[in-house]
Amino acid sequence: MKEKLKTVLLVLLVTSSLVQSYFLMYRLPGSDSVAKTATNYIKTDDMGPEERAENLIYPDKMVIHMGGDKHTIFYPHSTFYDLIFSRLQARSFDSFQRRSIQNIDISELRAQNDGIELTFASGVPVTLLERVMQIQPDALFQAEQIDRIWIYNVKNETKAHALFFSTEGDVVYEAGKADLTAQDVQQHVDFGKEWTAYTSIKGSYYIPESDIDMVEAEFEIGVYDTEQMQRSLFVDPSITRNIREKDGSEIYTDSKRSLQVRQEQKWMSYTDPAALPAGESSAGSDVLAAIDFVNQHGGWNGDYRLSVVGDGEPENKVVFQQYYGAYPVLDTPQFQYGVMTLNLQQGTVSSYQRSLIYSESGVASKKVKKLQGGDKLRARLKDVEKISVIVDVYPAYQPSLTKNGIRLTPVWAVRLQNGTVTVLK
Repeated sequence: MKEKLKTVLLVLLVTSSLVQSYFLMYRLPGSDSVAKTATNYIKTDDMGPEERAENLIYPDKMVIHMGGDKHTIFYPHSTFYDLIFSRLQARSFDSFQRRSIQNIDISELRAQNDGIELTFASGVPVTLLERVMQIQPDALFQAEQIDRIWIYNVKNETKAHALFFSTEGDVVYEAGKADLTAQDVQQHVDFGKEWTAYTSIKGSYYIPESDIDMVEAEFEIGVYDTEQMQRSLFVDPSITRNIREKDGSEIYTDSKRSLQVRQEQKWMSYTDPAALPAGESSAGSDVLAAIDFVNQHGGWNGDYRLSVVGDGEPENKVVFQQYYGAYPVLDTPQFQYGVMTLNLQQGTVSSYQRSLIYSESGVASKKVKKLQGGDKLRARLKDVEKISVIVDVYPAYQPSLTKNGIRLTPVWAVRLQNGTVTVLK
């Protein structure tokens, strides 16, 4: 009987030892046996869906030129914008020829020719445009970043013309072959005839001649906690230590990477200065690497558009702008919310900033608000022009925290020559 008890006890001890060995090998944080991705990242929390590059690259606005110095504007996700852009995406552009912008009368083109102008703010690499439009590869053209595409008609010609403007400023590429007829362009232009009239100001920006309607919305929100962010960003969250800063922010670090969380702003900043560069890169490949990083480290908590691709040294800056409906949500010094910002070194993310706020399902309240247009808007812009040159004026949402969530208030955003964006008071 004693021998049987000894045997049972021995089996239990051996089994217990095997179970403990299993957990030590496969369960303890930091074990090399845990399955990892190529970037040493263990995927845990999903904070939003993954996104494809093709859904993040689109123009910030579509200007419709109707001749006689008449214009209107369609903004992203609006009916006519989506219809026209989807049709243009189905057309091909080929045989690009480099031209000097000095040889093109932009003022005449804007005022007299029927056409469609797509703008991309700070510019998009051609290699990324090829993902959303049927642009045939061209060695010289592919090295450029494009901030405008202008498709227009010339009187008594049956074929449409297509110009692609480089961010370099003095260079434009014309598609020798564009799969568009003058009739195609005219049909798209006609969509704007009954829309709000806009006036070109000094050839730089446009203002509506009447007030425009927008929706002020209020949402219930949730906040990603620091544990979620640590699980998403650190290989082994269990070895991070916490440092409290004098300004109230908290820093979590594993001695290599750091995560700074500002609770009042509900904003996080992650840095990985020890990230090993993957090799040579380009602005286009860095954008794709940034999208992959967000996909792997939590996902996207709303609609975003590629806003900035900074071709700098030694880092490339990539910014994704959040949208509500047709208009962008501003990121302001008072309340950082509407953007995701990543810096990359040779294709590897070295820093990542985003809001910790996400909207819960459903809208708590909505009401229509009017943004002033016409002479009232001109008068308000005069004060800004005394300080700096205005390069763009557009409708946007200014976010603010409320007791129950977040409010998006319609405002006029003004982009200045130095690149800063201010809210029109």
